Amino acid sequence: MGTIESVTIEVADTAAAEAFHAAAFGLGNRVRVRASQAPTIGFRGFTMSLVVSQPASVNGLIGSALDAGATVLKPAAKSLWGYGGVVQAPDGTIWTVASSSKKDSGPATRQIDSVVLQLGVADVPASKQFYLDHGLAVGKSFGSRYVEFNTGPITLTLNKRGAVAKTAGVSPDGTGSHRLVINGDAGAFADPDGFAWE
Repeated sequence: MGTIESVTIEVADTAAAEAFHAAAFGLGNRVRVRASQAPTIGFRGFTMSLVVSQPASVNGLIGSALDAGATVLKPAAKSLWGYGGVVQAPDGTIWTVASSSKKDSGPATRQIDSVVLQLGVADVPASKQFYLDHGLAVGKSFGSRYVEFNTGPITLTLNKRGAVAKTAGVSPDGTGSHRLVINGDAGAFADPDGFAWE
């Protein structure tokens, strides 16, 4: 129990969003879209993250996202933890692409090692307990700042909203719909920050 099979991103134009996701990242049925006109202003409280093996693969995926219509929020660069960058899809979803490696070990590939849904929450310990009560298993936890759950095909993490926004290079301010639905076997509910599960 507590597996996330896919996420559904709510968009104004489903055909355009499907074309973007196929061209940019090729994630198949792990990322779905459905039509919605739900209002949202500013940061939607989450990012999607793709973890790959090396910087060349980061650059390749960011390049294909830009070719498909994304805009750069943070150019790919080395950091203390590795190499990565951030883009925003035409539908507004923020995507980070990162590698823990700072050096290439071979030619770029489109292989994605893991897909991570990063939720920005108001109270990490309270949200952690909420998810534990709903059957999710903790993989890593760093006090009251960060939690990673073992949720299968898509990893779920919790971090403070401001920290997720800072990593994405955007203001943490935002209101309205998250325009995201988490598809898993934990049941149908909304978490303390309003993220919906189906």
